[in-house]
Amino acid sequence: MSTALDARWPEGAPEAPEEAPAAAPTEQPTAPRGLLPVVLTATFMTALDTFVVNVAVPSVQADLGAGPAAVQWVMAGFGLAIAVGLVTAGRLGDRYGRRRVFALGLALFTLASAGCGLAPTAAALVGGRVTQGLAAALMGPQVLAILRTAFSGAAQARAFARYGLTMGVGAVFGQLIGGLLIRADLLGLGWRSCFLINLPIGLAALAAVRRCLPESRAPQRPGLDPAGVLLVSVALTALVLPLIQGPGLHWPLWTVLCLAAAGILLAAFAVHQHRATAAHGSPLVDTRLFRSGAFRTGLLAQLAFWLGQASFFLVLALHLQLGRGLDALGSGVVFTAIGLGYLLTSNATHLVTARLGERRTITVGGLLMAAGLGLLALAAHDAADASVWWLAPGLFVDGFGMGLVIAPVTTVALAAVEPRLAGAAAGVVATVQQVGGAVGIALIGLVYYGAGDPAAAFGRSVSALAVLELVLVGLVGLLPRRS
Repeated sequence: MSTALDARWPEGAPEAPEEAPAAAPTEQPTAPRGLLPVVLTATFMTALDTFVVNVAVPSVQADLGAGPAAVQWVMAGFGLAIAVGLVTAGRLGDRYGRRRVFALGLALFTLASAGCGLAPTAAALVGGRVTQGLAAALMGPQVLAILRTAFSGAAQARAFARYGLTMGVGAVFGQLIGGLLIRADLLGLGWRSCFLINLPIGLAALAAVRRCLPESRAPQRPGLDPAGVLLVSVALTALVLPLIQGPGLHWPLWTVLCLAAAGILLAAFAVHQHRATAAHGSPLVDTRLFRSGAFRTGLLAQLAFWLGQASFFLVLALHLQLGRGLDALGSGVVFTAIGLGYLLTSNATHLVTARLGERRTITVGGLLMAAGLGLLALAAHDAADASVWWLAPGLFVDGFGMGLVIAPVTTVALAAVEPRLAGAAAGVVATVQQVGGAVGIALIGLVYYGAGDPAAAFGRSVSALAVLELVLVGLVGLLPRRS
C-alpha cells in the first residue's frame, strides 16, 4: 500500500479497490510444501510458553522452593529477552539468511526447553527461560519475513491468517493445555511436562527445516551495526524491565530512572539510525521504512492491539482464580469460550479480507472486541456467587473479534515493505508486539490493583480495554484506502 501511488491517483478517476494484493515478491515466488507447518510450529511453541508458565508457577514454587523474586523472573525473563533481541535478530536474518537464523533459534529453543524441564533449581529455571526468550527472538522476525517474501497475493493472506490462528491458539489455550498436562502428570513429571513437551515438537520441526524452508536474505548482506545493537538492547532493557517489575514493587526510584534513561537511549538510537541511513551505511533499522504512511500507521495499530492482549489475559486469569476461586485448570476451561469465538473467525480471516479489505476487517473485529469487553464489564457486576459462565457471551464475542484482527493488523504493517527490508520491518513489528504487551500489563495493572474489590477491578479493566479497541478502530481508519 503505497502513499506515493495515492498521490498520483488522477482526480475524478474511479476509486481503486480498497486493498489490492501487493506485487509478488521476487525473492521466493513459490513457497515449498511444508513451509507453513514448520514456521508455525515455532510460532505456536513461543505463544504457548508465554502463557503456560502461569499454570506452572504454584507447582514450581512447591517443587523448587522458588521465592517471589525467582517466580517473577521465571515469568518476566522470557518476555524481556524476546523484546531485547527482536530487532537485532531481524538484521541477523537479513545478513546470514533467514532459514539459517530460524533453524538456530529453533534448535536453541528446543535445548532451552529441555533445560527448563530438567531444571534442578529456581535459578536454573530462570536461566532456561531467558535462553528460551532469546531463542524465540531469533525465530520471530524470521517467521514474519519468510511469510512476507515466500508468499504473495491471496496466498500471503492465507499464510498470515494461519499465523494469526496459531498465535491465538497458543495464547488462548495455553492455560488449558498447561492445566491438562499438570493434571495428567505424565511419567510423574508434573509441571516439567509443560516445557518438555517442546522437545519432540521442536526436533520434528528442526528435521524439516532444510527440506521445507527456502533460504532468503537481503540482497546486499547488510552489516551488523554494533553501536545500534548496543543502543537498542540497552534501551529496550531499560524500558521493559521496569514495566515488568515496577507494578509489583510499587514503582521504586530505580524503575523511574530506568524509564527516563530508556527515552534518552531510544532517541539516541533513532538519531544514530537516521545518520547511518543518510550516509548509506548499514543501520540496524533502515529509517526509510518510516517514510511509508501505511507502515507508520500499521505500527501504531499493532501497538494499540497488543497493549490490550497480554493485559486482558492477565486480568481475566486474576479474576477467575482470585475473584472466582477457580484453579488453573478450571480457569483454562473458561478460556475456551474465547477460543471458540477465535477459531470460528481466525482460520477464515483471509476470506473475509478478500471480500471486505483489511481495513474494514480490522474495523469490524475491533468493534466486536469492544462489544465483547463491554459485555464482560456488565457481567462483572453480578453477585460473587453467580455462575462464572455468565462471562461466556462476552468472552465468545471478544474472541470472535480477535480472530478478525490479529492476522490483518500484522499484514497491513508489512504490506508496504519492500522484500529487501522485510527482516528489519519484521523485527520492528515483533518488537512493538512485545513492548506493547509489557506496557499494557503495566498500565492495566494500575487500573486493576487500584480498584480494590475484585469484581470492580475486573469491570474497570475490561472497560479500559474496550476503549483501547476503539482507539485501534480509529487508527485503522487512517490507513491509506488505495494500494
